[in-house]
Amino acid sequence: MLLNYRQNLVCTFLSCLLLFCFSDRLLAQNKENPAFTMWDNKPAKKWMTEAYPIGNGRIGGMIFGGVEQEHIQFNDNTLWTGDENDRGMYQAFGDLFIDFEGKAGQFENYTRKLDITRAVHTINYTQNGTQFKREYFCSFPDKVMALRFTANQKKAYSAVISLKNAHQGTITANGNTIQFTGKLPNGMTYQATALVKIENGKLETVKDGDNEKLKITAADGFTILFTAATNYLNKREQNWKGEEPAPKIERVLNAVKAKSYDNLLKAHTEDYSRLYSRLSINLGTSNVANQKLPTYQRLINYKKVADPALEALIFQYGRYLLISSSRAGGLPANLQGLWNESNTPPWGSDYHSNINIQMNYWLAEPTNLSECQIPYLDYINSMREVSAMHTRKQYPNTRGWTVKTENNIFGGMSFLWNTPGSAWYAQALWEHYAFTQDKTYLKNFAYPIIKEIAEFWDDHLKRRPDGTLVAPMGWSPEHGPTEDGVTHDHQIIYDLFTNYIESADILGIDADYKKHIADLKAHLLKPKIGKWGQLQEWETDRDDPKDQHRHISHLFGLHPGREISTIKTPELAQAAKVSLTARGDESTGWSMAWKMNFWARLQDGNHAYKILQNFITPVGGSGTDYNKGGGIYANLFCAHPPFQIDGNFGYTAGISEMLLQSQAGELQFLPALPDQWKSGEIKGLKGRGNFEITNLQWKDGKVVALAIKSLSGEKCIVRSPNQLNAKGMTEEKSGNDFKYSFNTQAGKVYQFTQK
Repeated sequence: MLLNYRQNLVCTFLSCLLLFCFSDRLLAQNKENPAFTMWDNKPAKKWMTEAYPIGNGRIGGMIFGGVEQEHIQFNDNTLWTGDENDRGMYQAFGDLFIDFEGKAGQFENYTRKLDITRAVHTINYTQNGTQFKREYFCSFPDKVMALRFTANQKKAYSAVISLKNAHQGTITANGNTIQFTGKLPNGMTYQATALVKIENGKLETVKDGDNEKLKITAADGFTILFTAATNYLNKREQNWKGEEPAPKIERVLNAVKAKSYDNLLKAHTEDYSRLYSRLSINLGTSNVANQKLPTYQRLINYKKVADPALEALIFQYGRYLLISSSRAGGLPANLQGLWNESNTPPWGSDYHSNINIQMNYWLAEPTNLSECQIPYLDYINSMREVSAMHTRKQYPNTRGWTVKTENNIFGGMSFLWNTPGSAWYAQALWEHYAFTQDKTYLKNFAYPIIKEIAEFWDDHLKRRPDGTLVAPMGWSPEHGPTEDGVTHDHQIIYDLFTNYIESADILGIDADYKKHIADLKAHLLKPKIGKWGQLQEWETDRDDPKDQHRHISHLFGLHPGREISTIKTPELAQAAKVSLTARGDESTGWSMAWKMNFWARLQDGNHAYKILQNFITPVGGSGTDYNKGGGIYANLFCAHPPFQIDGNFGYTAGISEMLLQSQAGELQFLPALPDQWKSGEIKGLKGRGNFEITNLQWKDGKVVALAIKSLSGEKCIVRSPNQLNAKGMTEEKSGNDFKYSFNTQAGKVYQFTQK
């Protein structure tokens, strides 16, 4: 797996981070940051719209925070039905309930908070004169969900703890543990176990029909250490099955049961902060009174009261969700990250190959979460054999492989064939190199996969008598006819061939095949501009200017591809703008997130911001809407609707594109800055070439301070909207911008100020 190639580098990098002024951050690890805290003044009633998520990349919980009953719905992202031939569905795992005895009645001063700077969820309230506090987190290093219950009075807690198995089955208790086990029809076994530690009081097992529960009587406080596991293993050669869950869980709980809660919390916050604290953002000052309101009320007020702090909070929430649902050694984030309450979730809560899983990871590299991309890359690697088997059946006499639209964790797939799907996957393999400059990774991991996908298209493309190459029988997701020469297909193939050629150049290998792929690329059907100035979605000029479909697949070359740009291909960029304008600004949640990125690449910050404002629209329904109705729920989950996490991730990526772009071989600062963000600051963005932007400050739309850390010693080209003090560097005017070129040394920071 990629984890093996990256492990030493990651460890070294994290060690450096600890030495690089990290101690100050750790001193503040137990302090809540109000600017980046979501909160509500009442318990959650609805899973999708109100409950708050916590997770460690594999297990996760949705917190309701009830006073008479706490409800935590939980998942392990390896629990799936299906196999290599049946996509199946991602499954709910179960529920944890804590019913508090003798606590009925009124309560006051209630707050339910999720501090995303520490990934800690807290609940506070007063009832019958007693102040109660709960603190929850999900630990990656210790592999448990930790739930701590305290009060300012002795003997404050009497409660019954119970579990519910989402697939039926008996609940058993023994001593201070409660658990359930089970087996799905596909042979996947699973187990969930909670270990309870009380402070004084009494803990006993009680019966409830066939099930058992744990009863706490007159305890001063208690802690629950919860974990879950399956026998899934991300290796086809072992039939996707590994160690049984019981010994896994036993090792985890044996390792943590002797640790104090404070030590567990410290390990969690240090681990989480190493990722999250790499980037900070300030988009402007919000109204103080409005900022003190519950998050749902700020959403309601948003269209009337400017709230850049809320915009920044939702940006960082995307990073929080990625850290919480995608960690090295595990599976990638699916359509709902890892949070799912249903055994028949929308679209199976699967991996959709025609934009959705790709959008999940647009933010990873630019927002300095490179390690969080590793599960996605490992997933691509793991599906190769099964995908090749299915591909050969569908497309005989082709090398390499591709995928259908819907995919699972066993390589199984369903719905329509999405022939450019694997090529879009390959873009992530290249981008990880582009941002890290890790040639060992490129040679040993990424290049072989990129090459075999290029081989698929080498065999699959159709050559016309005039030499033009076209992708046969494509479909522009998710509408239109199935026919040759679909623009979406060609832009992705162009991207694949470009990345393959550059990879072979960097590694100095496969010169003859590189030349062959370059010839194929030169003969690909080119993008066309249609009769009303639009970028054609199909080779035939049939685009309807009234078509407002949520998918805008034929603009892949603008984003996330790099075939179309305002600087290098202005005519195609203008045609893309015409198409994008015709599609309209309102749509489903994830579609609006993509439009933010499109408008950022078109360097129109005000229009990107308009889409951002549309995205921050409070919605409450949970039904499916394929066209409009997108926005975000009170818990800041993106509404497709229903909930789909790619919109959260795409929103964060969109803001990063507004502030920094690097796809054209240069670091372009403030390329799509809206008028509303007159002054601001961001630290920690990453650019291709392995450059870390340790400081970017702007005022009145101009860069006033800039610091770039070169992590690989590559040549750097800076594009700024205003002139900078740049001693000893080559300066040139480029349109309305200023460009600076200079060689760098690895580890050195390069400073700029406004001239």
